Amino acid sequence: MNNKQSRTRRKAFTLIELLVVVLILGILTAVALPSYISSVNAGRQGAANANSRALATAVQTKALQTGTYDSTLANYATDMGGALPTNPCTGTTTGYVITPGTSNCTVAASAGTACGTWTPATFTVGFKGG
Repeated sequence: MNNKQSRTRRKAFTLIELLVVVLILGILTAVALPSYISSVNAGRQGAANANSRALATAVQTKALQTGTYDSTLANYATDMGGALPTNPCTGTTTGYVITPGTSNCTVAASAGTACGTWTPATFTVGFKGG
């Protein structure tokens, strides 16, 4: 074999080298993917809870103006800057539950499937003395 052929052969990867690289990438993916999914879920859950808290504030504001609590989400769009926030766990703007009472009201995000298994925070707002 002359020098030209020797140099040509050294430019290519062998099948074993490619398999080792693919194996290493597979191991790195198997280790990193669960952490990534967990982080994404935690971010979605946090955003859903933050949106619920903002919606609870809008519910309380509207109740102070009208004297009653209302469970209709669409009635709070104006108080939320013109549009309801999207629940990142359900992907919809209707992914929140408002449960009115006579002297208080609870607001929570719907769990949805995009956030994994979790229990959304429940925010309670109420009239003073109620």
